[in-house]
Amino acid sequence: MRLLERIFDLAIIGGGVNGCGIARDAVGRGNTVFLCEMNDLASGTSSWSTKLVHGGLRYLEYYEFRLVREALIEREILWGVAPHIIRPLRFVLPHHAGLRPAWLLRLGLFLYDHIGGRHLLPATRSVDLTKDEVGRPLIPNRYSRAFEYSDCFVDDARLVVLNARDAADKGAEIRTRTRAAEIRQSDGVWTVSMVDTITGARSMIRARALVNAGGPWVEDVLGRGAGVNARAKVRLVQGSHIVVKKLYGHDRAYMFQNADGRIIFVIPYQDDFTLIGTTDRDYDGDPAKVKATPEEIQYLCTAASEYLAKPVTPDEVVWTYSGVRPLYDDGASEAKAATRDYVFELDTPGGAPLLSIYGGKITTYRRLAEEALERLAPYLRSAKAREGWTGKWPLPGGDMDVSAVDALIADLQRGYPFLSVEHARRLARAYGTRAIKLLGDAKSAADLGQSFGATLTEREVRYLLNNEWAVTAEDIVWRRSKLGLRLSADQIAALDDWIASHAVSQSPLLEAGGRS
Repeated sequence: MRLLERIFDLAIIGGGVNGCGIARDAVGRGNTVFLCEMNDLASGTSSWSTKLVHGGLRYLEYYEFRLVREALIEREILWGVAPHIIRPLRFVLPHHAGLRPAWLLRLGLFLYDHIGGRHLLPATRSVDLTKDEVGRPLIPNRYSRAFEYSDCFVDDARLVVLNARDAADKGAEIRTRTRAAEIRQSDGVWTVSMVDTITGARSMIRARALVNAGGPWVEDVLGRGAGVNARAKVRLVQGSHIVVKKLYGHDRAYMFQNADGRIIFVIPYQDDFTLIGTTDRDYDGDPAKVKATPEEIQYLCTAASEYLAKPVTPDEVVWTYSGVRPLYDDGASEAKAATRDYVFELDTPGGAPLLSIYGGKITTYRRLAEEALERLAPYLRSAKAREGWTGKWPLPGGDMDVSAVDALIADLQRGYPFLSVEHARRLARAYGTRAIKLLGDAKSAADLGQSFGATLTEREVRYLLNNEWAVTAEDIVWRRSKLGLRLSADQIAALDDWIASHAVSQSPLLEAGGRS
């Protein structure tokens, strides 16, 4: 078993959005940082969200005003630092007699517009569904008015990877496929013993402070020898989504209210598809084995069909995904009412700090990271330096104006005229300005190497293997991209075969363009 000689300022267990966000912020403040993730980055809850950076309009009903305000402020901050993977999205909320009254919706949307420092996103407006194009997909003569408001769409898995990439670029050590098997401390220092989940090789590192960002496995991590009896409890809530072929032509999303008090979103997705979700139900079992159940699929189809003129049926579903949200157990009677706020538990057995994270949501991950480091400030060498920097410094590829994505697409087509519009758009939205480094000196499509289908080329695959910790075809087609929606099972298998037969080093250097 190899023991790294150095002692890190901070070690983090868990490579989801919270863990990677904390790693980025901590290393940017001058700390030495180590992060391990037992699977792929964002392979748990963080890649199974509804893909929204949003205030959480319905949380106002549960008086979660601080959480909503914080989330609303974060929308434009995150859009500003990652305009390639985050973009504004307008939501249409049809008024339904018998459910929430119009005055309540107006009040909620007034608060939504005014408590969160909205500057760039358009304000709420009233919509006449009998005249506006957003009324056409709905059941005729059933809904006459709606409210349209702003939130943002995010590529959740790429958000996680880009936080990890920036952390690594600043000196953090990010190790995936590495399970923290045991955590012990002595003399005020944590020792984390790890197992490589691919090779079985064992190693260990030492750190002065430890963050448990295990998500659904947060209590499991504590059980690996921390010497801590957790006071907080995690409540596992399953959220499932379905994807169908594109349901309508316009670019707005819908928020539909259901008779059971829950809401679902219907969202334009990946240009040619529509995303519908989510469900809320308590989950008891292995979080790694969660799957959308037939009952959940039917529930989402039925809920959408209450509003849409053309009913959605289970046989139209082209893909489902399901995740387990590790919410803080606040004793709420229903899963839908459980708080989405985050809770920290700081323990110092033997003097060395262990910070465990319960709950949270994609939208507030950056603020969560800041607050986590504030809690750990007494134990870190560089806790205060550059405080708040993550809201100003762009994530990799995001060094452009929020309105510049279309210009970048045009630049890619001018610089690489062999790219189709679809290919250039996908690269710009995934990699931002780093798409130019990925493409490098290519003069023709042939220079990009083997084509795996759906605009995925050998050069991009090598980039992902070398720079974004991808190891398998699944990592590439479902987390680094959503090309699994367009590739056949045989094409995905061929990609796995290619990866297995090409010994690609896990180097942090770009194929073309030096340091990433």
